Amino acid sequence: LVSSTDRGNRVGGDVLSGEQIFVNNCAACHSGGQNVIMPEKTLEKDALDKYLAGGRNKDSVITQVTNGKNAMPAFGGRLSEFDIEDVASYVISTSETGWR
Repeated sequence: LVSSTDRGNRVGGDVLSGEQIFVNNCAACHSGGQNVIMPEKTLEKDALDKYLAGGRNKDSVITQVTNGKNAMPAFGGRLSEFDIEDVASYVISTSETGWR
């Protein structure tokens, strides 16, 4: 994995890095793309389309992860912008291919 300080001028999110960040920071509530607090608001494609403010896209996930909402805490002070971008890329990519 590349640390966020070594990323230079990269463009886009790193899905593999995002997966590791997700496992370490998000999986307690969102393991397998689910939601243990609000079961209907999963990270599945249809649920993201329906419930995510701004719709199912990377920018909306970045906003949600950065600022939090309802029971979800804000990660803006805990994760770097690069880390959040990587998580967002992972969530969107995995919502397309299906969570396991």
